[in-house]
Amino acid sequence: MLSTATSLELEGEVAPGLGEGSRFTAIDWVIAEFRRKLGFIPWPGTFNLRMRGDAWDWARTRLRTATGIAITPRDGFCAAKCFGVHIAGHLTGAVVFPEMPDYPDDKFEIVAPLPIREALGLQDGDLVNLRLDLAMSARSNAAAA
Repeated sequence: MLSTATSLELEGEVAPGLGEGSRFTAIDWVIAEFRRKLGFIPWPGTFNLRMRGDAWDWARTRLRTATGIAITPRDGFCAAKCFGVHIAGHLTGAVVFPEMPDYPDDKFEIVAPLPIREALGLQDGDLVNLRLDLAMSARSNAAAA
């Protein structure tokens, strides 16, 4: 793992999802919130990784205290924060951390404007390198949109 003041480099294992991400990313207010704050309309669904080890434990603690980009929920939904992410050196998106007390510590969900798994030809169990952008803000991304 490489860490700077504004970025983190990690590795995760491609994991299956529960199918909840595709329903969530298709909701009108979610699409509008991501477009406004992240600068793109999310592909329906999330790209799921399983994160493990001491490097992830350290990074997770750092991410919990970092500001990130706030996703403001509608009634009945939880808040979340996002960070820009570069996947396998080729694609960009945002990692989404729902603010739920029972959210699994090893779960890492990425939204992007295209299907990451298919675009990179990945299967469950494959390892993927990531670089998180801790300095990306909603304002800078919205300007890019």
